Amino acid sequence: MGRLFGRIGVGRVDPDDKLSVVEHLTELRKRLFIAVITLAVAFAVLYVFNEWLLDVLLEPLSPEYRSLLALSPTEPFLVILKVVFGASVLVTLPVLLYQLYAYVVPAIGDQTRRKMLAVVSGVSALFIGGVFFVYFLVLPVALQWLLGFAGNDFEVALRANEYFSFALTLMLAGGLVFEVPIAMLVLARLGLVTASQFRRGWRIAIVVIAAIAAVLPGGDPASMLLLMVPQIILYAVGIWLASVFGRPAPWASQTTSAEVTETSA
Repeated sequence: MGRLFGRIGVGRVDPDDKLSVVEHLTELRKRLFIAVITLAVAFAVLYVFNEWLLDVLLEPLSPEYRSLLALSPTEPFLVILKVVFGASVLVTLPVLLYQLYAYVVPAIGDQTRRKMLAVVSGVSALFIGGVFFVYFLVLPVALQWLLGFAGNDFEVALRANEYFSFALTLMLAGGLVFEVPIAMLVLARLGLVTASQFRRGWRIAIVVIAAIAAVLPGGDPASMLLLMVPQIILYAVGIWLASVFGRPAPWASQTTSAEVTETSA
C-alpha cells in the first residue's frame, strides 16, 4: 500500500484503513529513534563548541558581571551540559517536529509532504524567531534593569547555574510565545474558535498577553513591553490566519443540516 514516502516520510493511511497497535508502536519507535540519534549527533558536535556557546549566552551581560560563580565541583560540568542540550534542541527542532508530525499525521488523515514541510517550517521559524528576539532585545534590557535596580546597595555576584537557567528559560518562553498564531490557526481549523470570536476577544487577549509578559523571567516594565508588542502583532496575524483557513464548528454544521432536513420535511 505504500504507507511511507520513505524512511523519514509521512505515512499515508486510507480512510478505511486502521493501523494495529503493533504498527503504531513500530512507527513510534522509528520516530523516536531518528529523533534521539539526531539530537545525540547535534549534542556531540555542539559539545566541542561549548565554550563558544557559553560566550554567546554571556554576551548580553555587562563585562563586570561575566565572572560567574560556581558553588560546587559539579556545577560547571552540569551547566555546560544544560547549555549544550538547549542548543542541540534548538538546532534539531525542525527534524524533531518533522518526526512528531510524521507520526501524528497517519492517525488524523492523509497529508502531502509539501503541506507537512510548510507546517514544520512555519512552527520552527516562529520558535527560532522568538528565541532570537528574546536574545537580542529582551534579555539585554531585562539584565540591565535587574542588575542596575539595586544601585550601590548590593554587591552583585551571579551564580553560573542561575544565570544560564534564567537566560535559557527566558529564550524558551519567547519561542513558545511566538507560536501564538499557530495555536490560533489550529483552533480555527478544528472549528473550536472562529476569527470573529478572536476579534471580539481582543481586550481579553491583551490582558492575557500582559499577564504572560509579567510572569516571564525578567518582570521589568521595559522587557514586559518588548514581549507584549510582538505578541499583539502575532495575535493579529493569528486572526488573519483563522479568517483565511478556519472552518465552521462541527456542531454548527450539524445544526444547519438538521434545520435543512426539518425544513425539507
